Amino acid sequence: MNETTEKKQPRMPKVWEAAIVLVFLIAMLSVGIIVYGVDPHVPMILGVMAAAIMSMILGYSWNDVEHFMIKGISKAMQSIIILVIIGILIGVWLNAGVVPSMIYYGLKVLKPSIFFIAAMLICSITSLATGTSWGTMGTMGVALMGIGYGLGMNPGMTAGAIISGAYFGDKMSPLSDTTNLAPAMAGTDIMSHIKFMILPTSIVYAICIVFYGILGFTQYKGGAADVSKVLELQEALKNLFNINPVMLLPPVIVIVAVALKVPAIPGITIGIISGAVIGLIFQKDCSLGSIFDCGMNGFTCDSGIYEIDRLLNSGGLMNMMFSVSMTIIAMMFGGIMEETHQLEVIVEKIKGLAKRPVGLLTLTEATCVISNAVMPEQYISLVVPGRMYAEEYKKKGLSATTLSNALESSGTVTSALIPWNTCGVFIFSTLQISVSQYGPWALFNWLMPVACIILAFMGVTIADEKGVRLCKRRK
Repeated sequence: MNETTEKKQPRMPKVWEAAIVLVFLIAMLSVGIIVYGVDPHVPMILGVMAAAIMSMILGYSWNDVEHFMIKGISKAMQSIIILVIIGILIGVWLNAGVVPSMIYYGLKVLKPSIFFIAAMLICSITSLATGTSWGTMGTMGVALMGIGYGLGMNPGMTAGAIISGAYFGDKMSPLSDTTNLAPAMAGTDIMSHIKFMILPTSIVYAICIVFYGILGFTQYKGGAADVSKVLELQEALKNLFNINPVMLLPPVIVIVAVALKVPAIPGITIGIISGAVIGLIFQKDCSLGSIFDCGMNGFTCDSGIYEIDRLLNSGGLMNMMFSVSMTIIAMMFGGIMEETHQLEVIVEKIKGLAKRPVGLLTLTEATCVISNAVMPEQYISLVVPGRMYAEEYKKKGLSATTLSNALESSGTVTSALIPWNTCGVFIFSTLQISVSQYGPWALFNWLMPVACIILAFMGVTIADEKGVRLCKRRK
């Protein structure tokens, strides 16, 4: 008998079947991370196994499941490539004296009382210009963390300000992948999308500026760091590297390249090359061999000063393998869940709860957060809810910008708050700090979705099919 005719036709999952997989994954991650303190990789693999078993129960063959996993991984290949080259960039820039020079001059200029505001503004401008939160955190973020350590700042607060600024730019920049992806999924154009986001995002951004200002002036009201410690760090950096303003050229080149619409990957690669060339010219211990080694294994430093060694022992492609492997495993799970409609049936079940526009917007944001947690890749949290709810917004007479703003205000920014999400993993690998440490201080990332819902009751984040905000129609 023909094998094709015998093949079982896949069916849609029942709600309880899909729920079993999600509950199992969440349970494994919770037990692994919270109870035993292990990395999320193996618990996530168990979740992949559960999703695969359920898929085969639904009638999919193993070849189908394998194809879904590979398809999921392929969607994250750009992220994986960026992870790899950011790792190389950090290693090369450390070896070439680029990051140490950024830290050195930052220690001279920045003061503790204004540091958090400055960190957020610097990362906001960089991310707006480049369109990449990852590139911003991997360059400016690394340097600012070093400056923060030198000034004696709380590392969680420092990372929170860096991440808030980086994700503000990622959310608002027309060069950002997510800023282009969200309106595409919702069915609107990018300029309408950005225009609609300006008001609610500006409100949250202003709150963040006030918060970080108060935090800096209250926590570090003396206004000055331990001068002896700062001088010790600066002297150590000068002894290890040739510090001069020319070393600041590579980050400027990266920002200008991406601002001129050079894609992120070649733009960051230009940064690697420019850093290597400047390092070969100015650093006595920098050679082609050390560039290759630091690009692969990261930079190692043994200055005898704990803060310097902790800061500069970083970077390299191999140190990014934690993030790369997590991304691959996460996308294996995400690929299965998306292609077999296991998350979709749950959302379809709860759609009926969204009787009013505010309810639909809240449900959209909740779905984005859930997607970030169970199909842990930022892009999926925009694509899946965007596809699922676009028609529902039309039926309720709401503009596509209402949906696209909801996607960005939750899917884009909350990805950094999930430890096993590719964004959370990237931040841990790059800034060397966990979600539990920076999460409470990443104000923009958790306040944005909350504010979007609150502003929906006021009619600010909800617009009719003509794009008119409901708050304007009430006047």
